[in-house]
Amino acid sequence: MESTDAAGKLRRVLRRLNIGTALAVLATATLTAGAASADTAHRSDRGRLVSVQHVTTLAAKEDAAAALAAAGYDGSAVRFGVDAYRLVYRTVDPGGRPTTASGLLVLPRGGDHELRTVSFTHGTASYRPDAPSSMVKVGFVSSPAVTYASAGFAAVAPDYLGLGTGPGLHPWMDVPSETTASLDMLRAARAFVPRTGRALGHDVLVTGFSQGASAAMGLARALQAGDDRWFRLEAVAPVSGAYDFRHAELPALLDGSLDPKSSVLYAAYLLVAWNRLHHLYDSPDEVFRAPYSSTVEALFDGAHTGPQLFAGTPDAIDALLTPHGFEMLRNPTGRLAEALRVADSTCDWAPRVPVRLYAADADEQAADANTDHCEAALRSHGVDVAVVDLGAPDFAGSRHLGSNVAGTAAVVRWFGQLR
Repeated sequence: MESTDAAGKLRRVLRRLNIGTALAVLATATLTAGAASADTAHRSDRGRLVSVQHVTTLAAKEDAAAALAAAGYDGSAVRFGVDAYRLVYRTVDPGGRPTTASGLLVLPRGGDHELRTVSFTHGTASYRPDAPSSMVKVGFVSSPAVTYASAGFAAVAPDYLGLGTGPGLHPWMDVPSETTASLDMLRAARAFVPRTGRALGHDVLVTGFSQGASAAMGLARALQAGDDRWFRLEAVAPVSGAYDFRHAELPALLDGSLDPKSSVLYAAYLLVAWNRLHHLYDSPDEVFRAPYSSTVEALFDGAHTGPQLFAGTPDAIDALLTPHGFEMLRNPTGRLAEALRVADSTCDWAPRVPVRLYAADADEQAADANTDHCEAALRSHGVDVAVVDLGAPDFAGSRHLGSNVAGTAAVVRWFGQLR
């Protein structure tokens, strides 16, 4: 009752004041409203559309199939042309403060009025324009969304925080913020789709690749927990995830079992991004060797391209990490251990929907043990999870990247069968 009365008084005051004075009153009211009121406002604002930009149209199914083929993807599931949009929406940062993020929405040019939704969360990127919503043409990152939409689904692909048009730096492998950004992207898509004459149904099929596999599991868990009143989880199908960084990915990365250059980039990204979140070190020279200690943090500012990252980092992890850096990753303690516990908990629950884990043989970037550990964790909760072996797919000489191509083709077929 008190908050309702206060809000009414504030509205009456604002009507009598000029704009400048009104803003001052509003700012004062906001500062004194209390943390509970602020949190409520932030929650109610999450997923609200800020802007929409039409990105591209592939008018006919032949156009969509040709675009996917040119990007190296399988177009056999294509049934429709597609329209693609960049959505900018309100969400929260890792500290729960209001921010914005962007994402790609792709809709079929045909099919049902009420669309089933596929959420696809993408793999690792550090350069802002490499995010899905920045697509100029159909490419590696945007092809999964085009695949799902051209098969008749509404495809929702969040950029995450700090990528695309989102402000700030990207908090890599931060599952809580990946989850909120993904859930709020679904809400933004639901708000926009009626403008196209369609609607989003309740069911969400969740998938993601690499970094996005953990993000997918985080989103799936949030949906099952009822974090949104409209959407409900229908199935989960992550591809080639690093589900257990502490006990699977980091040991393989440090002992040379994985591709050396990828290991360098992932180790650097983890330490830089998580230091921003969790304060793991005071100075970069504690964990990075010279000359990289003076340059590596700047490489992950969202403005450096993939080739610049490759050129600015060594080819072997021994040349990157100090003995202390090695020890931190080999035997995590304190803040790092706690952050890893959170990141590695994405399979530690019991989905009540069909679950499939997709993985390639001898993946050179995501250690095979990641999928094994995820399967074991899910089975420990009584989940009848299926592991789908994608074999040895190749894309640009990489089985890891190839698993995104092969996994997308397999997942879209499976999602189509679930109806």
